[in-house]
Amino acid sequence: MNDTRRDEYRSDADVLSARLVAASRVAPKSPTEALQPESVPAPPKRSQAVRHPLVVFLNFVLTIVVVAAVVIGGGLFFGKTQFDKPGSLDQPRTVTIDKGAGVRDIADRLQREGVVSSKWLFVAGVWLSRSGNSLKAGEYSIPAHASMRDVMDLLTEGKTVAYRITIPEGLTSEQVVTCLVADTYSGGVDIPGLTPDQEVRCRESASALVGPAPPVPPEGAILPDTYAFSRGDTRVNVLNRMMRERDRVVTDIWARRTPDLPLNNIDELATLASIVEKETSLADERTRVAAVFVNRLRLNMRLQSDPTIIYGIYAGKGKPDGYVITATDRDTPTPYNTYTIDGLPPGPIANPGKAALEAVANPSRTRDLFFVADGTGGHAFAETYEDHLRNVERWRQIEAGGAAPAPDAAAAPEAGSDEPMALQEPAQ
Repeated sequence: MNDTRRDEYRSDADVLSARLVAASRVAPKSPTEALQPESVPAPPKRSQAVRHPLVVFLNFVLTIVVVAAVVIGGGLFFGKTQFDKPGSLDQPRTVTIDKGAGVRDIADRLQREGVVSSKWLFVAGVWLSRSGNSLKAGEYSIPAHASMRDVMDLLTEGKTVAYRITIPEGLTSEQVVTCLVADTYSGGVDIPGLTPDQEVRCRESASALVGPAPPVPPEGAILPDTYAFSRGDTRVNVLNRMMRERDRVVTDIWARRTPDLPLNNIDELATLASIVEKETSLADERTRVAAVFVNRLRLNMRLQSDPTIIYGIYAGKGKPDGYVITATDRDTPTPYNTYTIDGLPPGPIANPGKAALEAVANPSRTRDLFFVADGTGGHAFAETYEDHLRNVERWRQIEAGGAAPAPDAAAAPEAGSDEPMALQEPAQ
């Protein structure tokens, strides 16, 4: 060896010994001892702070928290997946939620009906969505394969099954109330004041309403229209909506009326509109029929409208089937008979629709003073009494010849369209 260590040490053994000493190892005494593994020093003792009970407890708590977070997170993920996945309903189903039912009662009902698979999962989903106080009562149509979230949203938004009741134009208030309680009449019993077609539709609609029959409101206080409602709604509530809608519509129409109308207030507008409603059901005639009555009011002529005779005799019950006005009826005074009274009757004779109200508020600009049925379901109008008499003669020829009326004639009301109107000469 020619390095500096060879100069310092006399042999290789001296060099190895020096290296072992530097490595803190004892030089082996024999080859066998050299083959033995070196003894490893003992590990250092754990710190007393690590073994402190508080540290141990905190480690335990941390472990529990981590495990719980993993379990809860997994549970929430699984629950959300189940809450959002499509349901098992293979076709729509109608479910009724009672008023005052709590979330658990609702969930139990939904599970019994097969709408949700787990009532507890539904309750948990509603609670986590903070929608517990937003679920609404009513009748719901649950779509096929609706998820629990879909069902919750449906109940929260209150999208109940919509029922509709249609009130035809020209019904009296008594007839409207009868329609609202039509389901209380025994099957096979004719409902007074309603046609067979009206009876069928009123029975079907009224079956979804509850509560006693409301008081009959004043004549003309209802707006005929189609009204939507939910099962379980009361008859009183539906009727009040009809009355509120009438007030809104009449107020709006009155504000847009022709300035020179011979009408003093909204009530007179409704009264004249009810007469127009009963005289014709043809849309293109309403403004012209309204013009006849407006022109007569301006000339202080009696209105001489047959429907006012009928109302004076039968009031809100309506004209009986097969009834025909006679000359004696025309001459019999009643507060409503416009053949015997001047001006308007004391109030409406029916509930006019929006179109009739609009026609009276803005009638045609004509000089017509007379009209009579023309045999086609409409009317022939005349400005002079002579022209009117010619129209009347044509109508009588149609009657004598048995000419069939036009297809739309059956839709016309029972008005004075089947008898000549105002045969006498106008007052001078």
